[in-house]
Amino acid sequence: MTSVLGIGIDLVDVSTAQRLLDRWGDRVLRRVLTEAEQAYVLRFPRPAQHLAARLAAKEAVYKALQTLPGARAIGWREIEVERDGEGRPSIRLHGEALELTRRAGKGALRISLSLSHTETTAGAVALAEAE
Repeated sequence: MTSVLGIGIDLVDVSTAQRLLDRWGDRVLRRVLTEAEQAYVLRFPRPAQHLAARLAAKEAVYKALQTLPGARAIGWREIEVERDGEGRPSIRLHGEALELTRRAGKGALRISLSLSHTETTAGAVALAEAE
């Protein structure tokens, strides 16, 4: 039986992501994205759109995990947005995020993720479930 642990949603303005890139450049990318995420974002002519989508995804996942004890300690790079062979987004947890899901003892944890972006806004919805 599967039970819902939490749902998270977030929106990020692409202009906000662009301002972060303009002000901090690679420094902001290294702080909030894994190396694979950095490579993905930087391969596009408008990286701010894809940075905004990843920021929204990470925040949505963070919110979905808040029912777990210790979830406030999760860092940006501990939530990684990946894409499968068909381009569907998924989440890989690292570090403290991975450990707290293991300590929660709720069985296998699955996080479903939906991303969307326009020229001006990126959004993400995350659903955390325990099996």
